[in-house]
Amino acid sequence: MAGAPILFPRGREVVLGVSAGIAAYKSCDVLRRLQDHGFLVTVVPTESSLNFVGKATWQALSGRNVATSVWENSSDVSHVALADKADLILIAPATADLISRLAQGRADDLLTTTVLASNAPVLIVPAMHPNMWLNSATAQNVQLLRQRGMTVLEPDTGRLTGKDSGIGRFPETARIISEVLQITNSDAKLLNTKVLVTAGGTREPIDPVRYIGNRSSGRQGLAVAYEALRSGAEVTVIAGDTDYFELEGARVIKVETAAEMLDAVVQEFPLNQALVMAAAVADAKPTQGSVEKIKKDELQQIELTLNSDILAQAGKMKKAGQIVVGFAAETGLNSLELAKEKLNRKNADFLYVNNVANGAIFGSQDTSGYLLSSDGGQEAFEAVDKHDVAKAIIKRIGTRLERVNG
Repeated sequence: MAGAPILFPRGREVVLGVSAGIAAYKSCDVLRRLQDHGFLVTVVPTESSLNFVGKATWQALSGRNVATSVWENSSDVSHVALADKADLILIAPATADLISRLAQGRADDLLTTTVLASNAPVLIVPAMHPNMWLNSATAQNVQLLRQRGMTVLEPDTGRLTGKDSGIGRFPETARIISEVLQITNSDAKLLNTKVLVTAGGTREPIDPVRYIGNRSSGRQGLAVAYEALRSGAEVTVIAGDTDYFELEGARVIKVETAAEMLDAVVQEFPLNQALVMAAAVADAKPTQGSVEKIKKDELQQIELTLNSDILAQAGKMKKAGQIVVGFAAETGLNSLELAKEKLNRKNADFLYVNNVANGAIFGSQDTSGYLLSSDGGQEAFEAVDKHDVAKAIIKRIGTRLERVNG
């Protein structure tokens, strides 16, 4: 892998604060549902809350380290790091004590310090005894937090700890998630959908030190994978040669050659509802490679053999209810006509074509081209971020799957 690291934009980071209420165990389900909707979650429990749900549970569920004190990993300045990357701070459950400390602007633990250091929206989900919720001190604290722009859900009414019943019950998970989606403007169109994405170029070895390759960075395919994750999909990436990347939440299969990528696609595609073939697959490979480095004066001619057409193979494999998205890199003036012909010939549902003349597109964050649809649709993109194209592709996958699956 070479080139600058691929940096993904913010947009799906949630800090889940957990305070010391018996309802803390219900936040385990909240965490899971957030993940289902494509959010990455960092849990920040208060020290006292660990009496209800332990640190090991939060780490196992979130897949991330869990800290409770500003003094843990102090060199990382954890409260500032969490505050900077958070797109939402969700505190569930929030006890009367925590609500009081937030209203006072206290910063006496990692959670309250993170809230104070962040500009992200804050959603507070109270859970407590009815008398505590109805107490005038709590009512004033809640009113103050709302005046400051924080969202405080009204607790549900129902059975509480022991024989108690009344207002103060932890809201149902669906209600909390609905509020999160509204605040973050997130739309999980691909929830319960599996998406397979190929990205990067392939390398066809000539000898141990040389290969046939191309200039693909993998940025477009990885942008598609990222946007699929944001839409709630379960994502697998078959990655060839790409710039360095970290794509939390995705399963990554590393390959090098076109043959290896074909094998991976053949194995994985039947398990997915959509395949996005964004990889730049080498068209040919040396007919016979060498296990030893070839001397320079012997490199006058290399016999080539065509690689298998992975997109065409996927088109043949496609079953009812599956979607295939192809890519085409052209350099001629008739690139659009060639792309339309390729869309039909490869049995793809969508195809994105861009003009890569003079080295355009490869390794860049921007792209220009057309997204074609098998039903005749066409959308133009001019000097846009590759994530804009990725969002359009994911939107169309969601709409098409909705249509074909009823």
